[in-house]
Amino acid sequence: MSTQGSSGELRVGMVGYAFMGAAHSQAWRTVNRVFELPARATMVAVCGRDAALVAEAAGRLGWAEAVTDWRALIARDDIDVIDVCTPGDSHAEIAIAALEAGKHVLCEKPLANTVDEARAMVAAAAKARALGVRSACGFNYRRVPAVSLMRDLVAAGRLGTIRHVRAVYLQDWITDPNFPLVWRLQKDKAGSGALGDIGAHIIDLTQFVTGQSITGVAGLTETFIKERPLPATSSGLSASAGDQTGVATGEVTVDDAAVFVARLSGGGLATYEATRFATGRKNGLKVEINGERGSLVFDLERLNELQFYDATLPTAEQGFNRILVTEGDHPYVAAWWPPGHILGYEHSFTHEMRDFIEAVATGADPTPSFEDALQVQLVLDAVARSGSADAAWISVPSPLVES
Repeated sequence: MSTQGSSGELRVGMVGYAFMGAAHSQAWRTVNRVFELPARATMVAVCGRDAALVAEAAGRLGWAEAVTDWRALIARDDIDVIDVCTPGDSHAEIAIAALEAGKHVLCEKPLANTVDEARAMVAAAAKARALGVRSACGFNYRRVPAVSLMRDLVAAGRLGTIRHVRAVYLQDWITDPNFPLVWRLQKDKAGSGALGDIGAHIIDLTQFVTGQSITGVAGLTETFIKERPLPATSSGLSASAGDQTGVATGEVTVDDAAVFVARLSGGGLATYEATRFATGRKNGLKVEINGERGSLVFDLERLNELQFYDATLPTAEQGFNRILVTEGDHPYVAAWWPPGHILGYEHSFTHEMRDFIEAVATGADPTPSFEDALQVQLVLDAVARSGSADAAWISVPSPLVES
């Protein structure tokens, strides 16, 4: 079992090299150049199915080697960490095999496509943890400095009792009915649609910020466009006869949008909306927390800002105040630029790798754990079941209890 290189390095092998693979690669390239850490990440190899494409990606993204067999990658003695950036249908197989081989694992969100897969991953992680092997799930928005500050303020009691949570994640990238049937629109590969892809983010973010879990939900889901053109490389997909233009089409088998209400473990009420059909919204994530002593608002489109309403101030001084989260004493910021010099989306991944490396190198458990990610999976499952039953109320079980 090899869990860390002899010279204080963590030798990384990444599986998958598309959008998330590129984001993770940027973070692995950058993290040790910005933060002083007890171990150095070395980008050993990236894995993909197409030899030519993965070789091009390796050179572009900064990996020393390109490979096409993830099983062989896991078996190598010169790999300490497996970073899983593939579609959800392969998360469980790759992560469990890596953990059983003694490799630390960072797996993208959502953890898996089903609750059963997620539970199997949690069991494998628990067994590996007893042998010093660590694992975490990649919910990168936790690492936005303004979000971390939001959590700190809630944890310090600045809002008092939490009464309301309001969260939306709005995109519009598939509003065109001619957008092709990519893997994210196929249940067997993606697990779910907007619900799991972007809804998982706001579920995790709000639970992280409030320190509370969702205990029950009632929701609705909808697929607005039921058939889409098959992509040129979609051999093997079952296609319909095609539309009036003669273009072969396939069935969209995931949700386009999900809305749900929820109850929090602390007694508060919450509302969530995740959609890929909010025309004009590109990546519009917004969270508002209302408590007895104040409110906090985070808007991803204003990533370096946090709005804070302090109801304990004299009436004449009350109002939503803008906190520019770029000071050296704000979370993560001291490693970067002088105050006022803003950070971007990619920094959240660098912070994710920073926390992961530090935990692994010091023998701590990184967060969010697979258990945390299972809890999100249980919420996703409850919303999907509720949506298929016309907004029936579904209780969310504890991740420690078999449902």
